Amino acid sequence: MLDKLADLEKRYEELTRYLADPQVVSDPEKVRRYGQERAQLEEVVSKYRRYKAVESELASTRAMLEEDLEPEMAELVRKETQALEEEREALLGEMRLLLLPKDPYDKKDVIVEIRAGTGGEEAGLFAADLYRMYTRYAENHGWPTEILSSNETGVGGFKEVILEVKGRGAYSRLKYESGVHRVQRVPITESSGRIHTSTATVAVLPEMEEVEVDVEPEDLRIDIFRSSGHGGQSVNTTDSAVRITHLPTGIVVSCQDERSQLQNRQRALAILRARLHALKERERLEERGAERRSQVGTGERSEKIRTYNFPQNRVTDHRINHTSHRLEEILDGDLDEIIDQLAIAEQAAKLQALGVE
Repeated sequence: MLDKLADLEKRYEELTRYLADPQVVSDPEKVRRYGQERAQLEEVVSKYRRYKAVESELASTRAMLEEDLEPEMAELVRKETQALEEEREALLGEMRLLLLPKDPYDKKDVIVEIRAGTGGEEAGLFAADLYRMYTRYAENHGWPTEILSSNETGVGGFKEVILEVKGRGAYSRLKYESGVHRVQRVPITESSGRIHTSTATVAVLPEMEEVEVDVEPEDLRIDIFRSSGHGGQSVNTTDSAVRITHLPTGIVVSCQDERSQLQNRQRALAILRARLHALKERERLEERGAERRSQVGTGERSEKIRTYNFPQNRVTDHRINHTSHRLEEILDGDLDEIIDQLAIAEQAAKLQALGVE
């Protein structure tokens, strides 16, 4: 790791010289490119330089301990040595994390798709619980949310609900939620008090701009139909619901929650772009197995990631074997305890994959 850091410091110094070169200064594109690269290196280089200074100070204090010092002075030097050793270890940990490749989508808004799985009406109610959990979590972080599409069960649950979460850092936190969530509890419809197991599937996708995902108009079949609510009653009297089929992949997206056909179309296209991007990412990661294994947050939709056990007041994340007995608080949006542990696990996996020690 220290060799990599030394190389980064050399590059930083090289970029600093470039930015002082009159030929570079006269070229705005080079100034922008070199300036951006230098800014990206600044934090890690600053910590590396402090690390080298701490190593030098440690060598001096350790040498002093070998001298014949007065007891009081020896104690002061020992304390200084201990403080420097602690700072050295902290700097090493910080530099390891700074060397990790950044997820290019961490700053993006997200689309969260929640679908009822096995378990009938109870699965739909659990999907609604997860929807509430994520909206409360977003609220706690100051991220606005909006339903893009929903299909309710009629008893307070969802067959499917697609949620948009806007805010800096939303994807960096919510990306760990993709996968199958399982609930174990006595359903409100169960008179005998038997515990049932139901599931819901969550997919977290970074929201993509039009320029980031190229969707050709000739690849789309767009159907317009009349929105309908529970039991088939009409939501409005105009044909405003939109169904978009991406012919090359077979992906189908429907939106009918808005009264405007244009709004439903825009929402459906946003969901389609996110799904197409996710499909390409899965294909890319399958080709690069080591990278796939280092990404805790990109679980397949079939992967059971977490169990919510009501009788034991327990939430267990199976990817990291982390158990919390704060089920009520977690379902009320207090997810940071689990997400923090998942982020640490992913960082460790990435460091191992990079061979950084």
